[in-house]
Amino acid sequence: MMQPLHSSQADDQSRPGDAADGKRILVVEDDPDICHLLELHLRDNAYRVDVVGNGIDGLNRASNHAYQLIVLDLMLPGLDGLELCRKLRGQSSTIPILMLTAKSTEFDRVLGLELGADDYLTKPFSILELQARVKAILRRSELVTNAAGSGQDELIEFKSLVIDVTRRGVSIGGQGVELTAREFDLLLHFARHPGRVFSRGQLLDQVWGYSHTGYEHTVNSHINRLRKKIEDVPGQPQYIETVWGVGYRFREN
Repeated sequence: MMQPLHSSQADDQSRPGDAADGKRILVVEDDPDICHLLELHLRDNAYRVDVVGNGIDGLNRASNHAYQLIVLDLMLPGLDGLELCRKLRGQSSTIPILMLTAKSTEFDRVLGLELGADDYLTKPFSILELQARVKAILRRSELVTNAAGSGQDELIEFKSLVIDVTRRGVSIGGQGVELTAREFDLLLHFARHPGRVFSRGQLLDQVWGYSHTGYEHTVNSHINRLRKKIEDVPGQPQYIETVWGVGYRFREN
């Protein structure tokens, strides 16, 4: 049975089958069989893969190495996946996170999304679905990176709010505002469509990347946190309004 690679084994080694320019993925999973399966099939797609078997090692590697994606199990020894996700987003890390969970309840999946995970898969999952989710997340991330490196600045300004699309920065009255990657994407989506009303389902589909049917309350949580960061009085928003019985919209004036 193959054992998970630990940090000392995974440090920047080039393994047969790795593409020199392949995107680098960190797998944080304590089940050796699942580790082997993930590493095998991700490497088949020319990704470079490092594997660690606990949350502490996962946090250390994610904090000190450049990865394009983290595949993160929620049930981990030492530091669970939710806390690892919380710590990374607390460091303003924007590394995309794909959660793996064997739990039958929705609570941990919803909490993971609210903490800043980009997507989730429930065990057992199909390899084809895993590969599709990984490609979709990396494609979205690459689009953001390409926009940032295009050399063409794009600013959206409304009242005292300024969104630097190229650098993914937000300021209010000249003061920087720290947003998670998902909060930024949500705000940008609203700001690019002023006056248009979006239902929670539409926001899940257009901002989260595909339909998370049944997770509409995740949208509410993100908007509440976003309002606390950008609104002077969150209960009386001047940017993101609630349209009762329908959804939300970005004000036009």
